Amino acid sequence: MSDPPNIMQAPEGPSLTHIATRVLNRPLLLHPTKAEIILQVLQGRLSMDGEKIESLRPDANQFLGNRYGEDGRSRKYAVAGGVAMIPIVGALVNRGAWIGAHSGMVSYEGIAAQLRDAADDPEVYAVLLDIDSPGGEATGMFTVAEQVRKLGASKPVTAFVNDMAASAAYGIASAANEIVVSPTSIVGSIGVVLTHLDRSGELEQKGVRATLIYAGQHKVDGNPFGPLSDTVQADLQTEVMKFYDQFVGLVARGRTGITTQAIRATQARTFIGQDGIDQGLADRVASLDEVLSNLSTMALGAVKTKKGFAMSNPTQAAPQAETAGITEAALSAAVDGARAEGVLAGKAEATARIKSILTCEEAKGREAQAMGFAFETSMSAEEAIKVLGMAPKASAITAIEDRAARENEFGGDVSGARADPSEKVKGGWSAAVAQANNRFV
Repeated sequence: MSDPPNIMQAPEGPSLTHIATRVLNRPLLLHPTKAEIILQVLQGRLSMDGEKIESLRPDANQFLGNRYGEDGRSRKYAVAGGVAMIPIVGALVNRGAWIGAHSGMVSYEGIAAQLRDAADDPEVYAVLLDIDSPGGEATGMFTVAEQVRKLGASKPVTAFVNDMAASAAYGIASAANEIVVSPTSIVGSIGVVLTHLDRSGELEQKGVRATLIYAGQHKVDGNPFGPLSDTVQADLQTEVMKFYDQFVGLVARGRTGITTQAIRATQARTFIGQDGIDQGLADRVASLDEVLSNLSTMALGAVKTKKGFAMSNPTQAAPQAETAGITEAALSAAVDGARAEGVLAGKAEATARIKSILTCEEAKGREAQAMGFAFETSMSAEEAIKVLGMAPKASAITAIEDRAARENEFGGDVSGARADPSEKVKGGWSAAVAQANNRFV
């Protein structure tokens, strides 16, 4: 079966004029560095012939996972271990069928379609937002954030910043149940920017004079053929502040541990890694494979509950004896004896189960998930092995820390030896058995 078609922009790419209409004289929730780059590209290159630029073609992370449901239907996202992985990569725009990073843009419309499908997908029990975006248009972001919030009430939603969630992208992330970052992830830029270009000097050099014929006093406010008047600039500033107040309120609603005052105090700064956590803008540091493993474990717990395999409560009081002739002391002794035998049998059974999960062929490359299935769920060895076989291997998903270790980032020294990955499973089988037995003490 061939892969489902990607929903993306037409091959010829967006025109410079098209890009300009989306970024000039419009409130943007965009990282300032990205805004500066866009303006530099546009400066002096806007023409009346709709000049085309080549489409950007960087692919988003390609996860191992199934893009087809059990009934053969195609999905707009990959699913592994019950987790839907939705990439939010590139500049954000309100409308359009842009999904992924092929066009350099991703639309709120496309994200919303994926979220709706994930909410209705019976094979999806958790959602991972894989975010690497400087932000984008203000209009449309608030609706998507609300959609993320509603989805999180029924299925856990985790935003993994891989490696930037700035401005509008952070607005979406703030509505997730959890925000996870790497040591180099960039979060924040909670602010609004609106740009106006005065091209009158350029046109004068070319001998061009524009004449605007209009009705309505404010119809041509912000036009590029002259400087902004004080009145128009004040009106635009008021518009920016309205979007800013809404943005701050959105983040405060999602990030309950940080106040609106603290959010405003960031003054739209960005924060890297642990600094973002210290500011209350993220929850923890982890790698992408760790996040996927945790979500897969949660998804498996949901699967077992749905199928009716929930564990009984061992602390639940036993029913009172109603059979005549059995004294309370005799009953207590019988229960104690049965409990002792059950503990011994349970230890042996649990040891065999855990060993089967941790030593199976499917656990290779998926050690973190295997440990989670063995010690944090009650699923059988057969069920765990089956799911491990469908889950992505850690080696196939390069953690941010590992990628950073291969590059001399920010002038850093890369001469040091890298840690042995086997340290992640340090302790071996004896430690696993000891941990299993401790559960029955």
